[in-house]
Amino acid sequence: MSVKDLKTNLLKINIMSLRNKVTLIGYTGKEVEMVNFDNGNVKAQVSLATSDHYTNAKGEKVEETQWHTLVAYGKVADIFQKYVHKGKEISVEGKLMYRSYDDKEGIKRYITEIRVDEILLLGGK
Repeated sequence: MSVKDLKTNLLKINIMSLRNKVTLIGYTGKEVEMVNFDNGNVKAQVSLATSDHYTNAKGEKVEETQWHTLVAYGKVADIFQKYVHKGKEISVEGKLMYRSYDDKEGIKRYITEIRVDEILLLGGK
């Protein structure tokens, strides 16, 4: 394999690893909710607030907060359960996941979540 072919293959690998990748840094908005499944698997779910600051056209400073739903499974869920509490600053990496369901009135509802693959605990405590 030539050097050019090797570089092309490495570029393809790097591009593939960038697909559907989300990195967020923020503060949890509530305590982690845990779900234990009959097969022994575990799921953690928590909300995360991220904030952006900018100056609007009137020269006013504005803070805009977005809320994200994080879900984690297995060992990552165990870390959430043990170390993540309301107000904890964390950094997460994962992927966007979409799902839908029909509510009691038969209306289709859509949910966007971040499936967390990696977590970094930030700040104190």
